[in-house]
Amino acid sequence: MADIINLRQARKARARKDKEKVAAANRARFGQTKAEREVRRIEDARQDRVLDGSRRDSDVDPVE
Repeated sequence: MADIINLRQARKARARKDKEKVAAANRARFGQTKAEREVRRIEDARQDRVLDGSRRDSDVDPVE
């Protein structure tokens, strides 16, 4: 005799499995390698330093 299964749970499990398959494909297609992420992080930090270094202080009142 066959095992009794809950159809709702089976349907949800199948949907989760399908979503995971799509997510894996998207990670492979659009994802970045660890080296690319590190380069991006370093470049973002450099740009932040450049912007912070060129920031003008507004402590002085320009009228006086």
